[in-house]
Amino acid sequence: MNLFRTKTIEQSMADADEPGRKLKRSLSTWDLMIMGVAVAVGAGIFSVGAKAAANFSGPAVTISFAIAAVTCALAIMCYAEFATAIPVAGSAYVFTYATMGELLAWIIGWNLILELFTAGAVIAKYWGIYLSKVFALMGVDIPPSISLGGLDLYWGAFLIVAVFTVLLVLGTKLSARVGNIFTLIKIAVVLFVIVVGFSYVKFENYAPFVPASEPTGGTGTADVLKQSFFGFLTGAAPAQYGTLGIFAGAALVFFAFIGFDVVATSAEEVKNPQKTLPRGIFGGLAVVTVLYILVSLALTGMVSYTKLAEADNPTLTTAFEAVGNTDAAKVIAFGSLVGLTTVIMVLLMGLSRVVLAMSRDGLLPRSLSKTSATRATPVRLQIICGAGVALVAGLTNVDLLEEMINIGTLSAFVMVSLGILVLRKKRPDLKPAFRVPFGKVLPVVSAVLCLYLMTNLAVETWIFFAGWLVIGVIIYFSYGQRHSRLNEKFAVAKASVNGTSGRTAGGDAEPAMEPAVDDDEDALSRS
Repeated sequence: MNLFRTKTIEQSMADADEPGRKLKRSLSTWDLMIMGVAVAVGAGIFSVGAKAAANFSGPAVTISFAIAAVTCALAIMCYAEFATAIPVAGSAYVFTYATMGELLAWIIGWNLILELFTAGAVIAKYWGIYLSKVFALMGVDIPPSISLGGLDLYWGAFLIVAVFTVLLVLGTKLSARVGNIFTLIKIAVVLFVIVVGFSYVKFENYAPFVPASEPTGGTGTADVLKQSFFGFLTGAAPAQYGTLGIFAGAALVFFAFIGFDVVATSAEEVKNPQKTLPRGIFGGLAVVTVLYILVSLALTGMVSYTKLAEADNPTLTTAFEAVGNTDAAKVIAFGSLVGLTTVIMVLLMGLSRVVLAMSRDGLLPRSLSKTSATRATPVRLQIICGAGVALVAGLTNVDLLEEMINIGTLSAFVMVSLGILVLRKKRPDLKPAFRVPFGKVLPVVSAVLCLYLMTNLAVETWIFFAGWLVIGVIIYFSYGQRHSRLNEKFAVAKASVNGTSGRTAGGDAEPAMEPAVDDDEDALSRS
């Protein structure tokens, strides 16, 4: 069945230039760097760090952020080498297709859809909630949801997704310009948080820096499902804090670094990608890492982690309210709203680009990959993605699946890290502009770290992930494998080698096509 057939780099590049399905190269290094910061500095910096400190790491959440940053940096090095060798849309999906074959590429593409779709829906829902909080601070009471036929409709999610869907339809460069403005605003808010937060720091709050491990006090099914998969496999009782707590915290705050693989999906829309991609990706990662570590130091120095643990849903606002600074809490609420805004935009763009790449290859309907002749954007696909994200965000309890974002991202990171080794062996003739240093060492370390962080996610996350993979495999064998353009070319090549001829619907023989023919799928289907 040729499940591990690969697609050549040359073919991927040729498909990216196919008339009616090509994107416009308009993004600069600055655009990419801002894009990375835009998608990373959002919910992560305002809430996830506080949750990790309260429930897993204590003051050592700073180490959790550092571990997550190092893991992300290693994986992003592999992304940068791939992206400069294959600068087309699709990111990890395209990279895996070129190295490990179609089935694994489908699985990674399916996981990227999980990551980007779930992240977009979760954050769109949070945006609507934060919007209501901002209105409340101004004395205007507007509920985040309205009742509609027995369902809670989060109207804010529909609003923000609709706005950015329209912007992305109008053009990637225009969307980037709007995103730049919002990103600069939220960086200013983050710097405000850091400066004001450090004025309240008490060094006794940093002790103990690594709290002693404590049992959670539960042994029921619910506690086991919330336990890390690593703890479950090793038979450890459900616990928090300690050394394992630092890694559990790292697995949680990894959510704050998911933006950089999304940046790689824009490779096809970047000017001079060999130089622009590495600079933009690493520049953005450096900025984000410094901001995260400074915020986590300010957070855990302001109040004891035990104080944060007393809150049902601890955030940066919790810390500022604990020290009596309600004015700063208002600024944070505004910053959270602005921060989430640009995250949604980049996720919507990344989602459409992954689906675009998969549909070009026939694994999803080819009609989805058509782009506008005037805007050079996938208008139909962008609207479909926006509508799907808005419906799930506005009508479901999607925030229960937050950790699914992390496991989808980490699985892609593992495959990309290993894929670099395969690419170097299969194509030693390639000379990408960026190459991961120290030979095989860093890609292997990256894969191991990502895999270990995956095992620190909850047992229930792995159960949901297994279910998602089963659905993906069913779709692949029922549709993708049969409609794959490579599948059609393999059939044509086999017929040519065997000296047989194709048959028309009426049974008349036609001359066999040469294996090299690769036009539209309609032409292929006639062979």
